[in-house]
Parts: sequence; structure tokens; C-alpha cells
Amino acid sequence: MEKLLDITAASGAQTSGDCWNTIGVRGDRSCPELKTYTHCRNCPVYGDAALRLLEGEASPDYITDWTWHFGAPETAATERHPQSVVIFRIGTEWLALATPVVKEIAAVRPVHTVPHRRGVIEGLTSVHGQLLVSVSLGKILALASSVAPDPKDRRSAHERLLVAQREDVRVVFRVDDVHGVHHFHTRELKEVPATVARATATYSKSVLPWNGHSVGVLDDGLLFYTLKRSLA
Repeated sequence: MEKLLDITAASGAQTSGDCWNTIGVRGDRSCPELKTYTHCRNCPVYGDAALRLLEGEASPDYITDWTWHFGAPETAATERHPQSVVIFRIGTEWLALATPVVKEIAAVRPVHTVPHRRGVIEGLTSVHGQLLVSVSLGKILALASSVAPDPKDRRSAHERLLVAQREDVRVVFRVDDVHGVHHFHTRELKEVPATVARATATYSKSVLPWNGHSVGVLDDGLLFYTLKRSLA
């Protein structure tokens, strides 16, 4: 170490430990020790300087900056990364599911009833050759859907099937209209009003203002827990 310090001093570098800025990799690279260590970070002089820096007292500005960094609300980071949902309508209610849960938006297909199955299960629907369980989201949420689809009714043209999956549960359900993917920041979310129907309020974790509507953002964890119990 003393030999290295003598070399640094003889070369005119500052003995405070910044020889890497003058004769090292950030300087003119004239330090003979580069042949041995290749890079300043491998040199004991550089390591000794780092140790002195860590053991020294932190400046007030340093402490203030890091105090602010760790004390900042978590929302500051999440605001830089908007969330997204798929917005759709059942009856007169606009609802939303997290985008990763919605796997596909498909055209309406026939539903084949399954014997001895009642409640929210409507039957089986073929999507790309795969048979999926068709469920009534409207029944789960106690929502009145639009009138039964009629080929002559213009409203049926807006109906779609949403293929949704969470973990090992994959289902399909009919909706009366689909807006599509909508991006938003968490600060836009509102609490679920007490006036919302009980079933809808149970499955909604927040309300998202959108296009003059109050969209109920569904709790997909709770929703799929109910679906899994219904499918058992």
C-alpha cells in the first residue's frame, strides 16, 4: 500500500485518494499499476478510498435527500406506471376487470346447456375449438341485463363474450357492450358509494370515473373465488 501511495504522490496525483481521476482509468492511464490491476476498482488504493468514504460523516444534503426518498409516499412510484382495465357494460352498469385477467374479447357464440347445473353457470361455449364454461356475471352481481338478444335488435350487435382467467379458472361471460382497454392512475379511483347495490358493492373494490360514468372496478380475486366455488 505504501509503495502505491509513493507512486501516486510521485506522479503528481492528489494523495487524498483520487488518483483514478488523474493517472487512472478516468485520467491519462499513466499509472504503472494498471498493468497489474487492469482497472482502478481492482486496486487497493481505490478500495481504501471507498472505505474512508463509507466511514466518514454524511453531509446534511446527503441525509436530507435520502430521507425524502424513503419517506416519499408509495404512490409517487406507482403514478409513473398507470394501471389498465377492460371496461364493459352489463345492462346499465359499466364495470371493469384488470387487463391481465381478460384474455380475449370474442363474438357471441351459442351456449350449450349442461344438465343439472343451475345458478350462475349457463352452459358451455366453444371459443376457438375450446369448450369454456359460460357464466352469468349479471347473476353474480345481481344486475339486470339487457333484454334477451334478438338478431333483429341493433343492441345485440354490441354484445360480446369476455374470456377471463385467473390462476386455473378460465371462464367466458356475455356482456352487453365493451369499451376496451382504459389506462388510469390510482389517484383517479374513488371509494364505492354506499348507494351501490349490495352485490355489486361486495365485488367492487373501487369506482373509476370514465366518460361521464362511474365504472365499478371489480375485485377479480373475490370474483374468481366465487366462480371456483360455483364450478366445484
